[in-house]
Amino acid sequence: MHDITMRQGEITRNTLETQVRVKLDLDGSGRTRLASGIGFLDHMLDQIARHGLLDLEVEAKGDLHIDAHHSVEDIGISLGQALVKAVGDKKGLRRYGHAYVPLDEALSRVVVDLSGRPGLVFNVEFTRAMIGDFDVDLVREFFQGLVNHAAISVHIDNLRGDNAHHQAETVFKAFGRALRMAAEPDPRAAGSVPSTKGSL
Repeated sequence: MHDITMRQGEITRNTLETQVRVKLDLDGSGRTRLASGIGFLDHMLDQIARHGLLDLEVEAKGDLHIDAHHSVEDIGISLGQALVKAVGDKKGLRRYGHAYVPLDEALSRVVVDLSGRPGLVFNVEFTRAMIGDFDVDLVREFFQGLVNHAAISVHIDNLRGDNAHHQAETVFKAFGRALRMAAEPDPRAAGSVPSTKGSL
């Protein structure tokens, strides 16, 4: 049985394009050590950790001389794999989580299901193509990699927003909050798996 007091995962992923190490503790306090080589992504990962109350370390070296695509996707994949390790058999967890997060004019909703089945619904129409030197298409790539390798269902909707930075930040904050809720121990579940199938 998975020890609910040690809900951690660590992944090292090396490819010809990137070298990534991710360490995740679901029962942290929002502490981070982030060195992805991509400033905006570090800022967004920090939002997940702080609002998800999880400790997160990310070190990545990638082919940033080409672009950030491989690094962003592989960090998402590695975080997904670390999440699988951290949630274990999911006994006694809430399974579902959701959050609405505003930032000034922007508002996003994220819903998470620790379902054991990968699925991403991503409805974000960014108001511009770049945030600084960060391509907004990579937000979806990050979550697609995470969802595929964590085997979770995530619905992301930016309900409104004029500022692309605010749109992105509300998405990452809401994901942190929703994940925190879904991965919380449910005191009424008494260690049972939250599924009529008996496994997730």
